[in-house]
Amino acid sequence: MDSTVSNFVTIIISLVLIAAMWQVFTKAGRPGWGAIVPVYNLYLLVKTAGRPGWWVVLYLVPVVNIVAHLLVSLDLARSFGKSKAFGVVGLWLFSVVGLAILGFGGARYTGVDRAGQDSAAFAH
Repeated sequence: MDSTVSNFVTIIISLVLIAAMWQVFTKAGRPGWGAIVPVYNLYLLVKTAGRPGWWVVLYLVPVVNIVAHLLVSLDLARSFGKSKAFGVVGLWLFSVVGLAILGFGGARYTGVDRAGQDSAAFAH
């Protein structure tokens, strides 16, 4: 593939990903502009999934990052009322598509209920 076409496709996919993350963060009551800030967008993603912020560090460890992203994807799916299958296929394997479905679709952020905590506490 010509490098110009490849660069164009990469830019389009990146813009769709940023727009989708922006919408997901906005639905979760977090700053949408955070989608354009490297590392901070990952922090917002793990927080939106109900995980502690230090989980961003797990994304820096080879192999551990794969497992961490799978768990974050599953939690993010659950926090938007989606199934485990959506978490694995839509958010883990095909993140751009899954985030676009969450961001631009009718999914509503309900928060993550961990150990009986009020899920509304996770909305902010």
